[in-house]
Amino acid sequence: MPRSTVARTRARASVLAALTVTALVATGQPATAAAPPAAEPLNRAFDRAAREYGVPRDLLAAVGYGESRLDGHAGLPSQANGYGVMHLASNPENRSLEKAAALTGEPAERLRRNTAANILGGAAVLRDHADRLGLDRAERRDVNAWYPAVARYSEAEGPAAALYADTVFTFLAQGLTATAPGGEQVRVPSRPVAPDKDEVSAAGVYAQSPDYPSGLWVPAYSGNFVVGRKATVDKVIIHTTQGSYAGSISWYQNPASKVSAHYTIRSSDGEVTQSVREKDTAWHAGSVNSSSVGIEHEGYVDNPAWYTEAMYRSSAALTQHLAARYSIPKNRSHIIGHSEAPGATHTDPGPNWDWNHYMQLIGGTPGTPGDSLTFPSYALQQSGSSGPQVTAVQQLLNAQGYAAGTADGIFGPTTKSATQAFQRARSLTADGAVGPKTWTALLSAGTTPALARGSSGDAVKRLQRSLTAALGTTVGVDGSFGPSTETAVRNYQTSRGLGVDGKVGPATWGALQAGR
Repeated sequence: MPRSTVARTRARASVLAALTVTALVATGQPATAAAPPAAEPLNRAFDRAAREYGVPRDLLAAVGYGESRLDGHAGLPSQANGYGVMHLASNPENRSLEKAAALTGEPAERLRRNTAANILGGAAVLRDHADRLGLDRAERRDVNAWYPAVARYSEAEGPAAALYADTVFTFLAQGLTATAPGGEQVRVPSRPVAPDKDEVSAAGVYAQSPDYPSGLWVPAYSGNFVVGRKATVDKVIIHTTQGSYAGSISWYQNPASKVSAHYTIRSSDGEVTQSVREKDTAWHAGSVNSSSVGIEHEGYVDNPAWYTEAMYRSSAALTQHLAARYSIPKNRSHIIGHSEAPGATHTDPGPNWDWNHYMQLIGGTPGTPGDSLTFPSYALQQSGSSGPQVTAVQQLLNAQGYAAGTADGIFGPTTKSATQAFQRARSLTADGAVGPKTWTALLSAGTTPALARGSSGDAVKRLQRSLTAALGTTVGVDGSFGPSTETAVRNYQTSRGLGVDGKVGPATWGALQAGR
């Protein structure tokens, strides 16, 4: 509701005390000189939009930088279905794209893909928030009065909205020089700021993470994660948000998103916010949700500028903390990217993430991902084959007492002889080649405990791997016997003429270990 100037009580404090951001933007340097004449397209767009809608030019640029690093991503959407430099969004909780279209008269398609139109749309939405807050002409000239409008631009509430606005005002306080795709530079001079926060409830912004002392706590919507876990935590999953820090935290609070992460890390200074308790199962990596902690990193996989040293070091400190708490080995079998999780369809953190540097920071062992036995599918291995699946065959044979020699990934005579001995013991065709039946028998070998929905542990992982080999379709290997594993068991039982109950007892184990 509009407020009169007389009624407004300004609660302003030093930015160094009021803002949660304290570090310099890692991708730029403080800019103390006035911005150059806007001779280039992006600068012209910010100047034009600022004039047309009465929004301070530097505020508009700071919002765009925080949302996108001034990269429109060729009209492709973010995780929250936001578009362009100004991240005009179209989702059930944020209709800024539609609002911008109504305010500017620009079609939504142009707002998505044309940078100048997108910036104009962002300015229109900011001005609309300012008008609804009752800011008059004089107040609109004072950048500090825009804090509540910036918070509303986030379409978040409470702590997430305040985090968003604080980030923008820190960019104003610190100043920045940003290089956009194509090489154009956009400058925002540094200045003293004392934002008017009286319209924004910051309750809980400084609440401490319940599990990580140096982090903040902004909880996800209760319908976007599961209370408790069905498996032991044995890995950390590294993600990229495909969006901004505060925007991603807000997205976890959106009932329509159906996603969440335990932690999110800011690009500029490495600030950490926790949104799901470690004891609970966040929805971030499909089949390995229950056995992992998910860490999201602000940014986009195609832009390396987001992966700052401050972010790497902050994330590494968090991963070290998690590894110590859960006895997670600090290697690339247990510290993996989202793209490396079984059955993953995502590509993050992508080729710009420096795994060697990250593993060095956590004091871990560089190398290739995977637990050496888990693959999305199991291919035929025979004399002359080589690679990681041959290594897995050799490890499995040696573990069962069949001397395959050194697990060197080369399928030679010794490995063939050991394979034949194993096949004869299982009444399989002793051809020395490892196809679906031999894979199934090898992967399922071991103890045969009764398993059913709710079971967890290494025996469940053996089951999941052997079902992947037997059925020829990927079954997520997370050590948690959930609905997808039960479905796979039922499919296996049906196809093998077994009693179909979705549970794994002597008959099902026997069939698997016989290579059926």
